[in-house]
Amino acid sequence: MLNEVFESFADSLQISNIEDIDTKFKSITKRLNTSYFGTKSEEDHGYKVGSLGRNTAIKGVSDLDMLFVLPDELYTKYNNYEGNGQSALLQSVKTEIKKRYPNTIVRGDGQVVVVTFLNYEVEVCPAFEEKDGSYKYPDTNNGGKWKRTDPMVEIGESEYMIELTDHHFKYVCQMVRAWKNHIGFKMGGLLVDTLVHKFFKKHPKYESTTFNDYLSLLKDLFSYLKGLNPDQKYWSALGSKQQVYNKDGVFVSKAEEAYSKIKDLTEESKDLYDKLQELFGKDFSIPETVQKSAESRFAMASYTDNQKFIENLFPVDIRYSLKIDCEVKQNGFREILLRTLIKQRKPLLINKELALFITKNELAEKELSFDIYWKVRNRGQEAIKRKMLRGDIVKGKEIKIERTSFRGGHYVECYLIHNGVCVARDSIDVPIAMESYTPR
Repeated sequence: MLNEVFESFADSLQISNIEDIDTKFKSITKRLNTSYFGTKSEEDHGYKVGSLGRNTAIKGVSDLDMLFVLPDELYTKYNNYEGNGQSALLQSVKTEIKKRYPNTIVRGDGQVVVVTFLNYEVEVCPAFEEKDGSYKYPDTNNGGKWKRTDPMVEIGESEYMIELTDHHFKYVCQMVRAWKNHIGFKMGGLLVDTLVHKFFKKHPKYESTTFNDYLSLLKDLFSYLKGLNPDQKYWSALGSKQQVYNKDGVFVSKAEEAYSKIKDLTEESKDLYDKLQELFGKDFSIPETVQKSAESRFAMASYTDNQKFIENLFPVDIRYSLKIDCEVKQNGFREILLRTLIKQRKPLLINKELALFITKNELAEKELSFDIYWKVRNRGQEAIKRKMLRGDIVKGKEIKIERTSFRGGHYVECYLIHNGVCVARDSIDVPIAMESYTPR
C-alpha cells in the first residue's frame, strides 16, 4: 500500500499548467526573434532552463527561467557601451517584449527581464553563446558586468539521471521541493537538484530504486542532508560544476527535524502516514483504509473540522524568506518573546495576550507587492471539546493579536502571497500551559 501512496504522491506533483507556460515561452521567443533576428520562429534561440528545463519542477511553480541567445554583434555594442551596458541591454529586451505584452508588467531585475503573468512569471535572461557552449549574461549591479552560466550541461546531466533511475531522480527532486514548500523555507531549485544528485552518487543502490524503497530512501536522504555543513557557502552544481550558493544553511536543520520524525518508522507503524503527511503536506494522502488517530476520530464524531489549507487557496512555491515571532504580554506590557520562552522550556500560561508579528519579509526588502494571510490552529482534547479547533486562513496585516484561552499545542502560520502564489510561509508553535511538548 505504501508504494502506491508514494506513486500517487509523485503523480500529484506534476505540473498542471505546462501548456500555458509553453504558449507564453513560444510567444516571447517569437517576439525576440522578430526583434533581433528578423524571423518569426517560436523555437530558435530560446531555451527553457532552471527547474523546468531540468524537468524537476512541480505544480505551483511560479517562475519559468528562460535563456534567449542574442546575436554576437550585440555583445560588442553593449560591452563598449558608455555607462552600464548591461542595464541598457536589459532595457532593450524589455522594450521588445512590451511590444507583445503592452498591458503586462514587464520589469528589469538585475540579470533578467521579468514578465508577470497570472500565477507565474517568466524570467528572460538575454545571453551570448561562448565557444565552449556556455553563455555570458548581463549583471546590472555595481555598474554592470558579465557573468557566465552553463545550464545546458546541467539539463543534460538531469536528463541522464532521470533516464538512469527510471524517473526516480526526478520524483525525489520533486518531493524535496514539496517538503520545502510545505515546511516553508527557502532552498533554490538548482541546490535541490545538485544535492539530490550527490545523494544518488553516494548511494548508487538507489539508481535502481522503486516506490517500494521510498521509506528507506527518504531516511537515507534526510540523514545525508542533515549531515552537511550548514556554513558551507556553495556546492558544485550537477553537470556544470558551477558554484551554486547556499545562503543560510537552514535546510540542514530542517532535514534533521525531518529525519527525527521518520527514522524509526516502518510500514507497520501506526503513525506512518501521519508523519509522512507532516513532512509533505496534504497532497501526501492518507488511505481511507488507514485508521485515523484517536483525536481525529473524536473530532469527527463531535463536529465537522473545517480546517483550511493554503494549498487549496493558492499555488505554493516558496522562493522568499519569511520569519514570524510573538510577544507575550500581560496587561499590555511585554514579558518575553515566545520563541525565547520555548527555548527556555518555560510554560506559556493562560490569559496572556499574544502579539504575532513579522520579523523578516524578503518581499518587502525587494520592494515586491504582497498580501499577508494568517492561520490559527488549536489542537488537543480541550480544543475539540470546546469546538474551537479553528483553522481558517484570513487576510491580515503585519501584526495579529490573539489570547491564550485554554491548554493545548496550538500553532500559528503566516503566508505571503505574491502574484497569486504563496511564495513565503512560516509557523510558530504556541504551547499553552504545557510544561513540555513536541513541536509539530
